[in-house]
Amino acid sequence: MTGANSFQVSGYGPERAGWARLFARDSLARRLDWPILLAALALSLIGSLLVFSATRNRTEINQGDPYYFLIRHIMNTGIGFALMIGTVWLGHRTLRTAVPILYGASVFLILMVLTPLGSTVNGAHSWIVLGGGFSLQPSEFVKITIILGMAMLLAARVDAGDRQYPDHRTVVQALGLAAVPMLIVMLMPDLGSVMVMVIIVLGVLLASGASNRWVFGLLGTGTLGAIAVWQLGILDDYQIARFAAFANPSLDPAGVGYNTNQARIAIGSGGLTGSGLFEGSQTTGQFVPEQQTDFVFTVAGEELGFVGGGLIIVLLGVVLWRACRIARETTELYGTIVAAGIVAWFAFQSFENIGMTLGIMPVTGLPLPFVSYGGSSMFSVWVAVGLLQSIRAQRPMSA
Repeated sequence: MTGANSFQVSGYGPERAGWARLFARDSLARRLDWPILLAALALSLIGSLLVFSATRNRTEINQGDPYYFLIRHIMNTGIGFALMIGTVWLGHRTLRTAVPILYGASVFLILMVLTPLGSTVNGAHSWIVLGGGFSLQPSEFVKITIILGMAMLLAARVDAGDRQYPDHRTVVQALGLAAVPMLIVMLMPDLGSVMVMVIIVLGVLLASGASNRWVFGLLGTGTLGAIAVWQLGILDDYQIARFAAFANPSLDPAGVGYNTNQARIAIGSGGLTGSGLFEGSQTTGQFVPEQQTDFVFTVAGEELGFVGGGLIIVLLGVVLWRACRIARETTELYGTIVAAGIVAWFAFQSFENIGMTLGIMPVTGLPLPFVSYGGSSMFSVWVAVGLLQSIRAQRPMSA
């Protein structure tokens, strides 16, 4: 017998035939990268607990409902998971053909931020208020379109077999594609997002096999550009103050240095195992600002201690490890570049977020992937997981 009846001959009843097909060798379920999926879900679950702990007593922001942020965080995770499923269903190769549309839409959205529709949050004019308590941060989705757009250009002739590596003209085109949205985001100004995009561009170039001269040239240009921005006074006062507080932690502890000082106190008080979930004095006392978003790691450090904070880092490490493996094992350069761009994005943003709570990185307002509260960030990272799953699922099983 062949077909569906073969499951019954092999000992499968009719009710189990569907499960057998689901986990057959060539099924989608067997092709998915389950460690990434489970690690991302675990991070989102931990994040929901940390967000709840940080906001349940803050009546000035939770509208009198202690479960306000918890429910929204779970909803954001659910929507993000649905977007991941949709991304896998479409496939990264299908999205490759839609890159011009996606790129145009993302540029349009970040331009809208510069209009009266844009809103300023914590000094960054990078949000679009949608009403009903919902807002959108388009720069989060620009990270995805930069990865897809650069991958499309850099891999086109290589995957077609015309070239072994991207030529200089193609690299210039890819850099120009990335430069347009980056310059717009800089005007907001959203320095943190620009920093992530720069790292993404470097990661993409390294993965593409382009000449190392481009990488070293960009590093040199970036250094000179940073010096020029500082000397010309392009940065806003709040950004300069953040860098000053990073360089001198004792500077204005009741003002610009307040966030980082309170963050270190919270994490330091957690010790090995923490004070217990919902029992942190810094958290319940509301001493750490923006604790549900940028400084959510301080809740883990105080209430779950070194063990809990270490678990979050390990789970992020699992995501990065599996993403690196996907980048290495895929048989097309386009998939390699997309996966590598996501690795660069997640790695730098995680390091920056955790580092600023520990005082080893400047405060830039970047969320912790999967953990911090925020719809735009949650949606974009789950779409990235969907891209990784699509790359792995569509490779040959023998690869």
